[in-house]
Amino acid sequence: MSADPVALTRALVQCPSVTPTEGGALAALEAVLRPAGFAVERVTFSEPGTPDVENLYARIGTGAPYLLFAGHTDVVPPGDAAQWRHGPFAGAIADGQLYGRGTVDMKGGIACFLAAALDHVAAHDGRPKGSIGFLITGDEEGPSVNGTVKLLDWAHRRGERFDHCIVGEPSNPEALGDMIKIGRRGSLSAVVTVEGRQGHVAYPDRAANPIPVLIDILSRLTEKPLDAGNAHFQPSNLEITSIDVGNVATNVIPQKAEARFNIRFNDEHGLDGLKAWIEAIVAAAAQPGIVPAVGFARGNSQSFITRPGPFVDMVADTIAEVTGRRPQLSTTGGTSDARFIKDYCPVIEFGLVGQTMHAVDERVPVADLLALTAIYRRIIDRYFAG
Repeated sequence: MSADPVALTRALVQCPSVTPTEGGALAALEAVLRPAGFAVERVTFSEPGTPDVENLYARIGTGAPYLLFAGHTDVVPPGDAAQWRHGPFAGAIADGQLYGRGTVDMKGGIACFLAAALDHVAAHDGRPKGSIGFLITGDEEGPSVNGTVKLLDWAHRRGERFDHCIVGEPSNPEALGDMIKIGRRGSLSAVVTVEGRQGHVAYPDRAANPIPVLIDILSRLTEKPLDAGNAHFQPSNLEITSIDVGNVATNVIPQKAEARFNIRFNDEHGLDGLKAWIEAIVAAAAQPGIVPAVGFARGNSQSFITRPGPFVDMVADTIAEVTGRRPQLSTTGGTSDARFIKDYCPVIEFGLVGQTMHAVDERVPVADLLALTAIYRRIIDRYFAG
């Protein structure tokens, strides 16, 4: 290899890039990409009420097809560093494992596709038969406001057009080669607030209790399954995550009751339809002196799928050749920045094994870094071979 994915992973891990801090991680990528002939731009986006976030966009080549790799260098906080076997930002290697925050999620994946692309470019004298790009954010683990979503819009307005994208998120549950994410369920978070009238429990006629109304709303929302799932998606589910009345007294009817919930939904639903369904249930619960309302959180996302076809098949075949495992095509798990990329080109996710992500002693086998790099390298070669 013309670039060492293990050394690259260590270099990135040693950058303390806890969201939204750049921590030197994007600078480290730029220092490797520019000498290899990539045009590199670092772009900072801002929005009131959110932290400024620096992002990186790099490209080599000018023609089609254009294969994009996407990921994030920001990481979650390490927690109590004293609980780690090795320093969370030391990049230590012990017993065949590379330790550190972000090794799995997802600096290791970035290092692997970077090494694979650099090797391919070097083998073709710096002139790939098309274009290879990197779209890297520092805002995936945070509010996801000033990161990938804005970087994609920025690139599109400049005339950048992608044909396919691979996101290097840790997609495998147990072993490298287990799973490709070809889509994700959508996510809708909401809060229902019921305003009543406070009063003494002995005189309920002088009060308006919001709690029974809130219970009725939640019962109607959860009384039957949203769907049974389908060939590519598991069933949608609505989970109540919080109920709060702010009342510790046993002789007081509270003024207000509030509940929060999240729906993870498949492609049998859309955001607009689910919102309308929730709003109708909430509105129907109104009573004299009791006013229910619903609000929806920012950052909700639609479900999406990149349906199996030549690109997905090629990636799956390559993974099977290197690992000996035929990957499952899955839409399970939470959200990722793929939810933004799908509006610009077909996108899949394939990276490392995710068992230790966000945990104390997050770590990756060195052998997996080498194997993932080999997979990415073969994918690039085959992609440009047509």
